[in-house]
Amino acid sequence: MLIKVESQKSKVKSQRKTTTSVLVFLASIFFSITTNAQCAMCRAALESEGNTAKAKGINDGIVYLMVIPYILVGLVFFAVFKMYQKKIKA
Repeated sequence: MLIKVESQKSKVKSQRKTTTSVLVFLASIFFSITTNAQCAMCRAALESEGNTAKAKGINDGIVYLMVIPYILVGLVFFAVFKMYQKKIKA
């Protein structure tokens, strides 16, 4: 009976960690602040033209290109984590 209770406690802790990790990840994506990801040279060249729409488009493109590798690495770590969890249960 004691082993069963400890097993349930470890499952609850594991679920809490997973839930917390997912919530932090989602919060960082959906509640991110606006960042200026341009280098100083690009920003100076775009702001001097007075075309703010073009500068905003360049900035959005840079942020988009920056995010994709992080998402891919996160997916790889998630897949490894799931495989590790299956190995432990077996």
